[in-house]
Amino acid sequence: MNSVKIIPVILSGGSGTRLWPLSRKQYPKQYLSLASNKSMLQETILRLTGIANLAEPIIICNSDHRFLLAEQCQKIGINNPTILLEPSGRNTAPAIAVAAIQALKNSDLEESILLVLSADHVIRDIDALHNSINIAIEHAQNKKLVVFGIEPTNANINYGYIKLSNKNFDGAFQVQQFVEKPDLKKAQSYIKQGNYLWNSGIFMFQANTLLDELTIYSPEIVKVAEKSINNAIKDLNFIRLDKKAFESSPSISIDFALMEKSTNIMAVSLNANWNDIGSWAALYEIGEKDNSENVIQGDALTIDTSNTYINANHHLVATIGVKDLIIVDTPNATLISTKDKSHEVKKIVNQLQHQNREEHSKHRKVFRPWGWYDSIETGKYFQVKRLHVNPGAKLSLQMHHKRSEHWVVVSGTATVTNGSEILQLSPGESTYIPIGIKHGLENKLSEPLEIIEVQSGVYLGEDDIIRFEDMYGRVRD
Repeated sequence: MNSVKIIPVILSGGSGTRLWPLSRKQYPKQYLSLASNKSMLQETILRLTGIANLAEPIIICNSDHRFLLAEQCQKIGINNPTILLEPSGRNTAPAIAVAAIQALKNSDLEESILLVLSADHVIRDIDALHNSINIAIEHAQNKKLVVFGIEPTNANINYGYIKLSNKNFDGAFQVQQFVEKPDLKKAQSYIKQGNYLWNSGIFMFQANTLLDELTIYSPEIVKVAEKSINNAIKDLNFIRLDKKAFESSPSISIDFALMEKSTNIMAVSLNANWNDIGSWAALYEIGEKDNSENVIQGDALTIDTSNTYINANHHLVATIGVKDLIIVDTPNATLISTKDKSHEVKKIVNQLQHQNREEHSKHRKVFRPWGWYDSIETGKYFQVKRLHVNPGAKLSLQMHHKRSEHWVVVSGTATVTNGSEILQLSPGESTYIPIGIKHGLENKLSEPLEIIEVQSGVYLGEDDIIRFEDMYGRVRD
């Protein structure tokens, strides 16, 4: 049995706008439970269980999602991942390069193999995945760049294609050409020829092999990645990539930067019931259908409704006499689209951004490292929030210049700092915090704490927070 370490490198920096309104900038699809009761990130990690000599993953994510990612890892027993924080998105090539350099910093892992995965794929056949990985390991050890290709089931124009040679090398084929998303006529010709696979965006290679090849074809990516890692800052359990260096990188995919140029690439076929969930229609296709070919999640009543996807996890959605629809309901936005137009949801997101509406990026329920808050009601000069504080968690010691707050404990016991006072509040008890007074909130017990917060003032934005102490190292976010 091969003893080389396999390091999963998980790319988790996407914003997932094609699955709006469920997926949004502050809570993108990879952190949502869309295809099971686990998030897509968690499923990506868990489906590797059973692979021999598996190391803890290296995960690259947006800085805004760091606490969310760490919490989801902890819930599935991944306690020591290496989490690299991107100051901004620069596509897959720089992200993979910094992961390779980070892996090489650990001398124990120099000969290890990187398995690069996106955090938002669905793969149903785990045995087939593991079999393909084992084939790819042999070629990666022979200094090859390995790409996993999906056998096409139709002439899909939303995927890139990989042209293969005809000779089989121990379960893999030499790649002759990477082809970007084709038009329908070209895609149909690829299917007819039979020597093309869809590009899954899953790769395997030794870290040194990747960096050597990138140095030949895209040397600027390697230089930027080295600076980003060498000047990185340790922040709690995270590694913050150097902002100036990383943002100087070209924004380019690994396909454009390397795979379309190198002659050292092998492809392994992956027939594992794969889907990248690029639209609501794709999520409908993999969902469990009822007798009327509907996929329903949550509370829905349907009459004379067929071939429809309904996501209603917040309140009742009722339909009469409709078909071929996508209906997604959230507390502050609802999407209704025909299935064949659901891929155009990004146009809605762009309009929301143009109008500077927060629905493009925020849910009503916002997660924080200490728990979450839900903005129950908002009006002129007031806002009501429900705060959920995790056991042992603590909000920052802070102050507001433009609003006062009134806290009422619903359940649990709150340890409150209100100016010079330290209060212990039980259910039904409350405290008022005037404008300009330092205040903090802590849950010292082993059960969650729930509070109703009533804000009043001329401005209620989240940027009216001056932090004095914060156990999570935050300044603003």
